[in-house]
Amino acid sequence: MKVHSLGAMLVAAMLCAAASTQPALADSVVKVTLNESSPDINLDMKLGMGMDGDVKKATMSLVAEPASVPAGTITFQVNNASKGMVHEMIVATVADKAKPMPFIANEYRVDEDKAGDLGEVSELEPGKSGSLTVTLKPGTYLLYCNVPGHYMSGMWTTITAK
Repeated sequence: MKVHSLGAMLVAAMLCAAASTQPALADSVVKVTLNESSPDINLDMKLGMGMDGDVKKATMSLVAEPASVPAGTITFQVNNASKGMVHEMIVATVADKAKPMPFIANEYRVDEDKAGDLGEVSELEPGKSGSLTVTLKPGTYLLYCNVPGHYMSGMWTTITAK
């Protein structure tokens, strides 16, 4: 009888341990699609957030749906819809949408350390998907691709957590 009780306790302990390693359920899901209309990257487009470039000339896109979610645990389900380019998605805090993100000009990418990087779905091959779960406080957040040249080619968007 004591062996049976001990075994039941061990099974219960193992189930509790397994449950605690499961990822937290998201309060909201944001579907993100990464794509481009042209494989040509113009490194001088300057279409980053807070810049004066003509966004109608963007050759790359990052679309997030919905664009507004309740604050809390958010899962980003990211799909690289490209037929031939690697893309990624990074989440960063935004203090002022009119202010450009810190940029490393000679590397053609955002300085992730200075931008307030909250997490990312690393480089996705064409047709591949990935996900990221983060907790967002009320505010504005930038989603962007930081493969060199992609951010300045228009591959970013903002979302709001309310």
